[in-house]
Amino acid sequence: QVQLVESGGGLVQPGDALRLSCVVSVSDRAFNSYAIGWFRQAPGKAREFVAVVNWSGSTTYYADSVKGRFTISRDDAKHTVYLQMNMLKPEDTAVYYCAADSYGVITPNRPRLDEYDYWGQGTQVTVSS
Repeated sequence: QVQLVESGGGLVQPGDALRLSCVVSVSDRAFNSYAIGWFRQAPGKAREFVAVVNWSGSTTYYADSVKGRFTISRDDAKHTVYLQMNMLKPEDTAVYYCAADSYGVITPNRPRLDEYDYWGQGTQVTVSS
């Protein structure tokens, strides 16, 4: 059974930074084949894409709203994917989720939200002064 566990959320002020972690409990071979995405959901809003990294870490995509501020990376030895969030804004406030796509290959059009195979439970990020 594949499990994803997010951590690193919290309450910060505008302009601060946070690093989220997503630990994936799965075999080495499986983890090294997964694409991992980060999504977020603010109260009353739909879940939205934030960033994704492909199976090898060679390709990443970001939502326009976070481009230049957020960085996604993976540490295969630790089965962990990180989301470094800098220059946080109040509009970044949301529950952040990581998700795994077993196909592993990413393009600007895939994987869509409904194509991810496994999801974590989320971690709350609140940006407020």
